[in-house]
Amino acid sequence: MTEFQKHRSVQVFINGKSGGASALKSRADFTASIQAIFPDAKTTYVTEQMDVKRLTREAIQQGSTLIVAGGGDGTVNAIASVVAGTQTVLGVLPLGTLNHFCKDLGIPMELKASIENLGSGHEIAVDVGEVNGHMFVNNSGLGLYPTIVRLREERQTQGESKWFAAAFAAARALRHYQRLALRLTTGGKELTRRTSIVFLGNNEYAIEGLDIGTRTRMDAGILCLYIAGETSFLKLIRLTIGALMGKLQKERDYDKILTTDVWINSKHSVLNVSIDGEVILLPPPLHYCIRPKALRVLVPERSAD
Repeated sequence: MTEFQKHRSVQVFINGKSGGASALKSRADFTASIQAIFPDAKTTYVTEQMDVKRLTREAIQQGSTLIVAGGGDGTVNAIASVVAGTQTVLGVLPLGTLNHFCKDLGIPMELKASIENLGSGHEIAVDVGEVNGHMFVNNSGLGLYPTIVRLREERQTQGESKWFAAAFAAARALRHYQRLALRLTTGGKELTRRTSIVFLGNNEYAIEGLDIGTRTRMDAGILCLYIAGETSFLKLIRLTIGALMGKLQKERDYDKILTTDVWINSKHSVLNVSIDGEVILLPPPLHYCIRPKALRVLVPERSAD
């Protein structure tokens, strides 16, 4: 046992309904694999009726120095929002559908390897974004994307699969989308835009070429703001194809701003806001800011450079 492992008090939270939970052959086998690394680790399987944020706060108050989030980006967000700003370290097991946070940090997608990373990994400090007190580890959005997510969730509650519901939601949202009239203030400048897509990334996302949707670093201390320009149905399709072919920037179909904070105002009394794939209602003005290196995370050695 390493010195690293000896001095860890470990709490593991598993979202049993996450997409990759079926990768756990049995709860007993999973617990055994964790305790092979951390003999005193405690594992809790979280249900919808349980408040994982409250459970995380209690674990930290009871002395947990490593909190492990097993689930998708929503689970990671909930736990990380409590861990951020403390001396407790976050470990992640990618049991979700997309697992953007893990991929961008180089955490293995294979369960066995990600468990091993909990014992052999290195701590790094990464940034987190925040909007009106709500934290995000990946991104936040306004306009078309949160509309699609909300419609998808409505279809899923009717028993449809996630991907079928998402396809239906995207088609419906594209048919009926409306532009948002927004006033944005950042870096001492004010912008007025009518747009159906506003995207704010915790650090800079690639939105062109083969690396679309990824980040090369998560500790640059910046937000990356993207605002789509023309948003007709055909234009939205062309924006997507252009991004995949690496032509989006050349065509200047969007504003891209690197900043540390931005205020977004609207005449709407509330706005649908996506935060790491979950949608909440927030009244404007929205204040987005970056919290540099606020979250300590375990990553493989190659990601610690």
